[in-house]
Amino acid sequence: MVHYKLIYFPLRARGEIARQIFAYAGKDYEEKSVTFEQWPALKNTTPFGQLPVLEVDGKPLGQSYAIARYLAQEFGIAGKNDIEKAEVDAIADQFKDYLNEVVPYLTVAAGFKPGDANQLRTDVFVPNFKKHFAFFESILASNPSGFFVGNSLTWVDLLISQHISEVLEKDLKVVEEFKKIQAHRKKIQSIESIKNWIARRPEYPF
Repeated sequence: MVHYKLIYFPLRARGEIARQIFAYAGKDYEEKSVTFEQWPALKNTTPFGQLPVLEVDGKPLGQSYAIARYLAQEFGIAGKNDIEKAEVDAIADQFKDYLNEVVPYLTVAAGFKPGDANQLRTDVFVPNFKKHFAFFESILASNPSGFFVGNSLTWVDLLISQHISEVLEKDLKVVEEFKKIQAHRKKIQSIESIKNWIARRPEYPF
């Protein structure tokens, strides 16, 4: 049996997609939580000087999206064929573009950097959220299944529904116009294994 060990900070953030894939698949894994005080001493031992890292029978794999793609492939939620897998990857890469554009707001809002969170919300977060989620809303509107790709769950459904859940905790108004996105979040987070994971997962700040 393969032994999986997820190494990450005590946060949801970039580690949550792997946790939700494990939860959906019903697979056991070990998690090592690294505090911010411990991190400097461990940083140079990781593949790219960052977390999360997934160890697969002791072999380390870096980058959260690479980890998600690997686990999704292992557990059957990467897409049913090559074109579906490519579509999933395209949506995930577009989502990463969105995250890169809103990082200035997210880091200030989370308290990692000083700055005017309200001004950054107006100038950075809201326009970029609306730009990118218009794409995602359109994709969902074109697929009667309610999933992003094909007619079953893929890891990108977990990725985006979790982000929307976190946005809704703090900023309901920005999501209001995206009815398909809201329905998608409810659909995905109503899946029994995901619903159960959300109910029992640790109370991390974000």
